[in-house]
Parts: sequence; C-alpha cells; structure tokens
Amino acid sequence: MTNQKSNRPVVLVGCGRLGSAILEGWLATSTVDPGDLIILTPSDKPATEAARARGARINPPLDSLANARALVLAVKPAKWREAIVPTLDPLPQDVAVVSVMAGVKAADIAGIANRPVARVMPTTAVAQARGVASVWSEDPEARGLARSLFEAIADVVDLPDESVMDAATATAGSAPAFVYAFVQALARAGEAQGLSRDAAERLARGALRSAGAGAETGAPLDELVARIASPGGTTRAGLDAMEAGGDVQRAAEAAVNAAVARASEISG
Repeated sequence: MTNQKSNRPVVLVGCGRLGSAILEGWLATSTVDPGDLIILTPSDKPATEAARARGARINPPLDSLANARALVLAVKPAKWREAIVPTLDPLPQDVAVVSVMAGVKAADIAGIANRPVARVMPTTAVAQARGVASVWSEDPEARGLARSLFEAIADVVDLPDESVMDAATATAGSAPAFVYAFVQALARAGEAQGLSRDAAERLARGALRSAGAGAETGAPLDELVARIASPGGTTRAGLDAMEAGGDVQRAAEAAVNAAVARASEISG
C-alpha cells in the first residue's frame, strides 16, 4: 500500500512565495519526482516553469487528480475555499490535504474537504533545503505523509497540539522577517557610527551568516551567546545595554504576540 501511494501524484495548489519555495525545494532534493507533480496555479512563475521543463503537469484537466496521494494547499488564507472546492470531486477519498496556510484550522478544512488534514508551517528557506517546518495532524497517516514531503527540505518539528501552531508560525514561519529587520537595524546603527551604507550592510549580512552557522551546530543558544560575549568585552557591553532596558525581549514578545493575534483573526 505504501509503495503504491508513493507513486501517486502530489498536487500543489498555489505557487506564490511559499508555494514556489516548497516547489523549488522538492525539485532540488527530488523529494517528489517532477513527473508525479501536478501544479494548480492561476499564473506562471519561474518555479512552475522549471517544474514543467522537468515533467510536471501545470493546470491539467481536473480528472488527472483522481489518483493523487496528497493535496498541498498553499494559497492565501482568504482564498482557500474557492481554491479547494473545484478539486474535491476528482480527488480520491484517501488523499491527505496538507495545509501550509497560517491561521486556518484543520477542522475548517476537513469540514469542506471531508478528508484527513495535516497542517505544516514551513519557512521559505525550504527553497534551499534549509528550512524549518512545524507539523501537526490528529491523523497519523496524514502526519507521516506531511513529514515525508518536508523532511528533506526542512528541520521538521512535530507539535503535540494544533493550539500551538500559531505560536510556532510566529516563532519560525514569521521570525526570519523579524531577524532580517533586526539585522537591518544593526546595519543602520553601524552606518550611524560612521560606516558606509555598503560596508554596514555587508558586515551585518555577514554577521547573520556567522550566527546561522553557529545555530546549525545544535549548541544551546545560551552557549552560543557565551562563546562570543566574553566578560568585560565589547559584545557583553552591547548585550548588557539591550538587556538593561528589556528592549530585545520586549520587541520579540511584541512581534510574536502580534503574529499570533493576527493568525487568530484569520482563523476566525
């Protein structure tokens, strides 16, 4: 049964920024054979053209969905109902719906799809097979299928309950933008201290790469901080300044709380 399912096509509905990133990651890692890919999208994107060139089917007749093993829903949350409804008649009953949409509850999708649902929240670095993805489903087979679609392109984190999916989305899915914003602020601060704009941005980007390399070692975050922040040194002085006013913690909490609140508004 498992082998038969693995040869059945995967349907990607939507190919915006996140859908394109997922597609790029699949193509780079051969997670899904291009000949087993069906992509439903209202507009051509570079990722869809690359997939087409390797044998993927773009917007074929809907009866081609009849043997699908997974439908990955990567549309904007406000558009998911109109995107999924046309696919339901041809889809087999044992297909799993894998949603990568923020804020949309699995029960809402299952209520319309009448099929098992897994929720996944990946970062766009899945395009380079360097992402992280939170996964939840109450259906073990759907969860396993979702994991198999993302394990090669992301560090997959299983969540114990859907109630923490919005927190996971804010902590990982939205967080790269928060980190970039902080790095941008560091570059501006360096510029204010006399660096040229080009030098400040290159140095700040380089610092981000260095931090990423450290994070990939798997060492505890406290240890990574301590490796750089020697007592009495310049880094320790900067950290003390941030911690004294609670600026870093306050900014992080504000960003995560706002993202979680917005996810709740979307789901409502």
